Amino acid sequence: MTILYLLNLNAGTNAMQISAFSLKEMLLVIPPIFILLGILDTWVPKEVMMKYMGEKSGWKGIVLAFLIGSAAAGPLYGAFPVAAVLMKKGVKFSNILIFIGAWSTTKIPMLLFEMSALGTTFAITRLLIDIPGILIIAYLLEAMISNEYRTELYKKAEYL
Repeated sequence: MTILYLLNLNAGTNAMQISAFSLKEMLLVIPPIFILLGILDTWVPKEVMMKYMGEKSGWKGIVLAFLIGSAAAGPLYGAFPVAAVLMKKGVKFSNILIFIGAWSTTKIPMLLFEMSALGTTFAITRLLIDIPGILIIAYLLEAMISNEYRTELYKKAEYL
């Protein structure tokens, strides 16, 4: 940034302003996410998460992953620490991928904004396209990633 500032004053100033804004946004978003993670990690037993979102959860786990991801607030980088805690709690890999997809695509506040700015037809159509897309991507990724690598990811999550 310093070199850019020396080469082009306007571009350097703009880069510094963008960096300061991004830092401020992160400092406002990250602490609440980590507080919620601590609560989730401490108060919700692993057995409960495995029952509702684990390997044998079926449709319950899929729906819950969509609901949690859609109700989330904040930028996508906030989803990854939550996903790590979900892994630590024994949540099925495809449900974690669905959660991340829902966080990035089907947020309720975004849907409400789209309905008001772009129309209900557009918002509902986008949602109806995104939901099957998230499911397809989650199950394709789960099938493509080896059990050994998935086991390694879950082991790494235990140490977070």
